[in-house]
Amino acid sequence: MKHLHLVTVVLCGVLGTGCGEALQDDVERGPAHALLDVSEDHEHASHATAAAAAAGPYIDKRAIPTGSAGVSQPMLERTSERPSGSDGTGAFRTVCSYSHMNFDDPIVYPNQPGKAHLHAYFGNTGAKASSTANSIATTGNSTCRGGTINRSAYWVPALIDTAGKPQKPESLEVYYKTGYNGIAPRAVRSFPRGLRMIAGDMKSKSAQWNAYWACRDHYVGKPGSIPKCNRGENIVMIVEFPQCWDGKNLDSADHKSHMAYPGAGCPSTHPVAIPAITMNVIYKPGTGLRLSSDMYDAKQPGGFSAHADWFSGWDPAIVNTFVTKCLNPALDCHAHLLGDGRATL
Repeated sequence: MKHLHLVTVVLCGVLGTGCGEALQDDVERGPAHALLDVSEDHEHASHATAAAAAAGPYIDKRAIPTGSAGVSQPMLERTSERPSGSDGTGAFRTVCSYSHMNFDDPIVYPNQPGKAHLHAYFGNTGAKASSTANSIATTGNSTCRGGTINRSAYWVPALIDTAGKPQKPESLEVYYKTGYNGIAPRAVRSFPRGLRMIAGDMKSKSAQWNAYWACRDHYVGKPGSIPKCNRGENIVMIVEFPQCWDGKNLDSADHKSHMAYPGAGCPSTHPVAIPAITMNVIYKPGTGLRLSSDMYDAKQPGGFSAHADWFSGWDPAIVNTFVTKCLNPALDCHAHLLGDGRATL
């Protein structure tokens, strides 16, 4: 970072303009992000500097993978298939393809492009720093099953390999469930358009109970860091969101306080139970992987800072359908049924 700062100072002296903005940007964006603007000749030196400063993994912007363009219309069909019975819990799932990556966070840093660590997005293809509840709900293609019935934006910190290459996620599986933690399935209500929240802690340097990892094909517990799975087996980042809403606010200052996790039901401060949402992000296996938000000593295992953002852009009528036809009656609608004779494509 010291060398990068010196380069900035020298350039300002030569050009005689923009010094204040350049130096301030250098400070605000942090060493790992600022290194991306260094010339290719300094790339390897910058990598070493970032690692030494424990400021997150080096990221090669040129290696950011292209994602799905999504679809611009609802994708539904009639079906004779019906939801199946369950064990007293209700479940609706959807699957989304990877859409894009950027250094934005519409929830934490609205209208501040480039302010965040690198994120991988699913769902709404137009999600960016300037996104609002209205733009999420009404614009952008969708990479999720069902097309634009679900313009929600889902994003997580990008996964980076030892060469600085962001890894392209295989898919995102999102679970909407009922019947857990003392909340009866029939007590669950639809969530409003525009509700958003964050789960997990991007500053964590140790294991978290609500954001953890798994191996796709065999159980390894709930490790806080990225596990070593069997050869060829995918790894999974799992983030569990709070289920209890205060019934008033679509967001809060810390993007968490308007929501709460249930104990034996929802607390009186957050009395409205919505579906329990879990995000499972599937990745190909690799070694030495770290999250873009892992801003701690590189000698420690990667993945402790797992977290996820959820910004609802669902069609309210569709949400009401799967809540009343799948979740309230405690039925399993799998990954495609709405419970009313329609299926997502």
